[in-house]
Amino acid sequence: MAIKITDVCINCGACEPECPNGAIYANGDSWKLSDKTGVHGSYKLMDGNSIDADSTQPPLSDDYFYIVTDKCTECKGFHDEPQCASVCPVDCCLADELHVETEEDLLAKKAKLHAE
Repeated sequence: MAIKITDVCINCGACEPECPNGAIYANGDSWKLSDKTGVHGSYKLMDGNSIDADSTQPPLSDDYFYIVTDKCTECKGFHDEPQCASVCPVDCCLADELHVETEEDLLAKKAKLHAE
């Protein structure tokens, strides 16, 4: 299951530098799939759509920090637990029940994001 940031977020930014996939962005900031990953060119998203990994995408939240689900691996393959949740002072980094993934799925996503 990917992690999401809830509206309890106080925009402290503690989570953002901890993400090994660069999946966390500040409120209002645009994002790229290529940020902190090895992905370039066309990339198929979990919803079946494809995007250019190097193209700028619109922010997913203007109100608080957010996590790009297609980049979140719950830190599998990097750490024993999601680092965003471990550093969050208000416990707003929670499992995203709308994006349930197995550990195998998360490790496959990590491998795809960081393919050499």
